[in-house]
Parts: sequence; C-alpha cells; structure tokens
Amino acid sequence: MKITVRKENPSGLACEAVLAFHFEDRKKPFGLAAILDRLSGGAISDLIAAGDFEGKLNQVAVVYPSRPVPAKRIVLVGLGKKKDLNLDKLRGAFAYGARQVRGLKVKRFAAAVESGFSGEPLAALTEAAVEGAVLGLYQFTPYKTIDRDKIRAVEEMIIAEDDPDKYRTIRDAAKTAEAVAAAVCFARDMVSAPGNEMTPTVMAQKAREVAADKAVKCKVLDREAMAKLGMNALLGVAQGSGQPPKLIILEYMGGKRGEAPVVLVGKGLTFDSGGICLKPAEKMDEMKTDMSGGAAVLGAVKAVSALKLPLNVVGLVPASENLPDGMAYKPGDILKSLSGQTIEVINTDAEGRLILADALTYSARYKPAAIVDLATLTGACIIALGDYVTGMMGTSDRLKEDVRKASEATGERVWELPLWEEYHEQIKSTIADFKNTGGRAAGTITAAAFLSKFVGDYPWVHLDIAGPAWLATDKPYIPKGASGVGVRLLVRLLRNRLKTT
Repeated sequence: MKITVRKENPSGLACEAVLAFHFEDRKKPFGLAAILDRLSGGAISDLIAAGDFEGKLNQVAVVYPSRPVPAKRIVLVGLGKKKDLNLDKLRGAFAYGARQVRGLKVKRFAAAVESGFSGEPLAALTEAAVEGAVLGLYQFTPYKTIDRDKIRAVEEMIIAEDDPDKYRTIRDAAKTAEAVAAAVCFARDMVSAPGNEMTPTVMAQKAREVAADKAVKCKVLDREAMAKLGMNALLGVAQGSGQPPKLIILEYMGGKRGEAPVVLVGKGLTFDSGGICLKPAEKMDEMKTDMSGGAAVLGAVKAVSALKLPLNVVGLVPASENLPDGMAYKPGDILKSLSGQTIEVINTDAEGRLILADALTYSARYKPAAIVDLATLTGACIIALGDYVTGMMGTSDRLKEDVRKASEATGERVWELPLWEEYHEQIKSTIADFKNTGGRAAGTITAAAFLSKFVGDYPWVHLDIAGPAWLATDKPYIPKGASGVGVRLLVRLLRNRLKTT
C-alpha cells in the first residue's frame, strides 16, 4: 500500500472513505471526527448518543452521511479510554480501520494524524499510524490460485494536514514508517514461504536483493569457503541436507570510516526436522519458520539502508536445513567450531545454537561495538513467556537496557531472563568443551549460556523469538502467521543509538 501525505485539510478530501477516531470516555467527537460530525449534520453524535458506538478500543462503525461530506463513508474507530492509549494501541486502531476499509472494497482512504490522540510527539504518532495500517493489511497470497479475483487490497492511504510545520513532520515520519513497514513485510514474506521455496540459496538471493541498494554489500560464503575457515558447527548441521548451506553477510557502512559496527546475527534454519532426533509430525510444517531470526536481520538491514542511517551495521545469517539422512550428524558426534572450541552433540534438534556459534565467532572479525542475535531457539521460551514475548539475555546491562527501550517504543515486548554462572555448569561436557544442550531445566537460559561462549568480550544480547515469530491467532496489526518480529525492534535500537553516540 502506498502512503501519500497531502498539504490540505483532511475534512475536505473527496474520497471513498475517511478514518476518524473516538475515545470511550468522551461524550462528544473530537478533532477530525468533530469536523465531520458537523458537516454531516451530527451523524457521528447521533450514533454515539444512540449507544451504537461507544468508542471501545478497536470498535469499528461505518457512517454513511446523508448530508454532503466530501468522503462517501466515515469509518469510525474506537481508541478506548484516553489515559490508556499508547503507541501500540494506536497502531492497532489504524489496523482495524484499514481492514474495515478493505472489507468495504475501497481502494483508497484518507486519515489524519492528530496531536489529540495522546501526548506523544507528532512524528511518533505518525509512525505508529502508518505502521499499523500497512502491517494490519498484510496478506500472504502468492500461492492462492482459486478465486484470486476475490482477494481485496487497499492501494493507498492519504494522510492530510494543512498546517505547514505539521505537514513536514508528518511527511518525514510517514516516509520513515513506510520504509520500516516494508522491511517487516519483506521479512514476513520470507518466513511465510514454504521450505521448498525458501532454501538457504534463496535466502542468499533475498540478501542480494537487499544489496541492490549500493549502500549495502553482500557476500555469501559457500560450503567450501566455510570449510576452509573451520566453521564445522554450521557445516555439521548441514550434513544431512542436499541443500547447500550459506553464510550470508550484509555490510552497510553508513557511519564514519573505521567506526565499530553493530553486528546483527539471525538464525537461518530454512527447515528444521530435528535431524536424527526427529521432531513429532504434528506442527512440523511450521518449522519452515526457523529462519525468522535471519529474515529479521535481512529486513532490518533493508530498512537501515532505506533510511540511510549514519551507522555501520553488519548482518550475518547462517543458513542451513537440518534433515536426517545417511550423512547427517549424530548424537555423540563432536564438532570443532570456528572458535576452536569443541562441542559434543547431545541432541541434533539443538542445532540453531550450533550454526549461531560459528556466526557469532565470525562477527568478532568486525571488532563490533555490539552484537545482537535473534533466533527461534527454544520451545522452552514459549513455555516460559508465551507467544507474545521475546526472551532476552546478554552480557551487557547497557545493551539490554537499550533493547528494552526499543521494545517499549515498538511494542515488541522483551523480558529478561537471568544468565548466572550456575547455568553454565549445565552445558559443560566431560569429553569436549561444551554440550549443545543442558537438558530440559532452564532450556532457554542454558541455550544462551552456550552462545555466550562464542561472543568474546563484546557487548552482546541474545533474543529468543520462538514465541512471537509465528502467531496462531490474529493480533491487531499482526495477522496470524509470520509476524516479522525483530525488524522494528532492531531498527528502533539502531535509531536510538544515533541519539546517544
């Protein structure tokens, strides 16, 4: 969907539909809704007075004005109680409004971003509005062949503002949000694609698409190059698959020459059967999503490049499949990682930490200012935190606090779990340096403890996105399925660094 910002009064736009909003604890319409109410001869007030629209959060009603109003339809959306409104709820409200528009078979609609929504800055309100509308309208339909003519899509959202200063703020913020939302949809598309279509080779092709922007350089290491380096942990996982593994490297150097980059590392298991330790058949189809961390990293670099952020950022995605055949790695095998440290394989379904181990070690080549990795790493994280929260662990209190602030701004929730020394005991091996699993107890934490052995002394945060990467039910601006979680969080983290460095 295209976002257009026009320098004119939103109440005067001639269009098929216009979004207006109302608070539950206000008796009378405010802002644009009040203007439209007056133009329509009190149509909105009458609806509220009759009790047919209360303004509860995400409640939607459609008003067809009988008096001449430039918009043929007024789509009224509830914001709940004003004191409770935040940026994430605003995203959801715009998503609900946009989907109502789509349901009406309307191709274009208008809206306004109003300071009366909350005390947040106008730019933040605009970004939330655009993100909510674009992400809420997301559909994954390339494989639908029946009744394709019935698939509805909204082509344009017009944001109108006649105040010159506000117009410039809204225009710039909308452009930013559009780029970020496009990157989220890019990641969602990758995660939604089936495993036979989203192989490590195809992931590498997607990375090259990101590098179509000349500000980004893409390198892809193949099996031979990784073998020369000694990336035997990653190669061990890939042994059972006919699909060749890749180490995808994206370099965006928009900052000062020689300035230490932030390295983003994303798990890229394009399909995970569990290997020799085969998973149950139930829900194995969802294991195409085990590359969600890698997709988030590619999406984040895409957004950073589009926004031309003055930072140095490197994205690393170890990409592989984990399948069982006669060549597959086995429980009891010992792998020598790129770091030189040895790993005893206890469970071949604990493969993500193995490919990440080599990628994290590789990241040290950049002498990074910080390392952040994202991975659908453990089912234990879903048991601990549910489907909507990312588990966070790390070695740097400052970096964890930075991630926490980015989480609050984006609504992509994180919750810190401890990474105390006692947990490290569980991954010690009697015949190698480490085991690739510490058992069921504290499984999310011991997985992070394992990863910590490969990051050196650099500030590092690990984000376990196993829960929120793929949703079984709709959220306000996340249709069920691939969420693209991590893209907005990473971009906000990087944007915030510009304010503190």
